[in-house]
Amino acid sequence: MTKRVLLDTQDLLFRSKLAGAVAAGGGEVTRDEAACDFAVVSVESPAMGGRITALVGKGIGVLAYGSHVRADLLRAAREAGAVAVPNSQVEEKLRELLTK
Repeated sequence: MTKRVLLDTQDLLFRSKLAGAVAAGGGEVTRDEAACDFAVVSVESPAMGGRITALVGKGIGVLAYGSHVRADLLRAAREAGAVAVPNSQVEEKLRELLTK
């Protein structure tokens, strides 16, 4: 079954890179939150904590990513229920989630 992934990031270059990883992993990018299997969220997005909490509350898995120097934001994302990784690991973790 093809997994549908919501890419919730403001960075267009990173979004393009993530979309390529989703396609390569056999997934499909969606803009429909209600139809997604999981979401990929930047921890540096405004209101990130509330956004992650809302997605997790709806039963949507969340992969959060951010700079390794912002360990505080990555920790907060984990506490909100996300799987949180530094930027350097997001593609690898995304591929892993697509194959589960």
